Amino acid sequence: MITLHHLEYSQSFRILWLLEELGAEYELKLYDRDPESNLAPAEYKAISPLGTAPVITDGELALAESNAIMDYIMDRHPNPDVNPPAGSAHRARHLFWFHASQGSLMSLGMIEMIFRVLEDRTPWPINKLLGAVFGKAREGFTKPRKERLLKLIEQDLGTAPWFGGDHVTTADITMSYPMESLRDRGELNATDTPNAMAWFERVEALPSYQKAREIDDRPSVAFKI
Repeated sequence: MITLHHLEYSQSFRILWLLEELGAEYELKLYDRDPESNLAPAEYKAISPLGTAPVITDGELALAESNAIMDYIMDRHPNPDVNPPAGSAHRARHLFWFHASQGSLMSLGMIEMIFRVLEDRTPWPINKLLGAVFGKAREGFTKPRKERLLKLIEQDLGTAPWFGGDHVTTADITMSYPMESLRDRGELNATDTPNAMAWFERVEALPSYQKAREIDDRPSVAFKI
């Protein structure tokens, strides 16, 4: 049986949600972050190949990385609604957003987070110089790419209710983390992105999502893009 090693305030909520959506049997082990460092505890890092969340174990196997875990779970629990098969009308759409989540949105978010951390932790006057350099990088690289993705998100959610088409899929589940981050930062809102905000309403109405939140019983803390 798959065991989800669930670290509080982490991306492993998405794996919990997927398991609930599939109605799969699984074991859940909860871990709290170190109160001083806010990092994963030693016993968690000993399980994860990368020391990061999420991670699952299945017998002797320990597997990290969100989308790799989702693919592994889908291999164990095939479901054509949650993972549109080859040849289905929504397969390409599903694949694009499943990979854009980690490959584009999360990558851009990581770059911007590094910029902010370096600016915040570098003493004056070097931080002013960094701010000017990073500002140029934002304007020329991260901002236009993110704006194109936001435009495509709003466009696609205007043609079908889910990132995976007509049914919630692993594309929606993996997109939930960067989408929450964008909403928290005000980059998704009812005025500019009504289709995206309507997607949140559909997500939060899903029994599987509600059950996962009930089990998790912790507030959502998103990766800040």
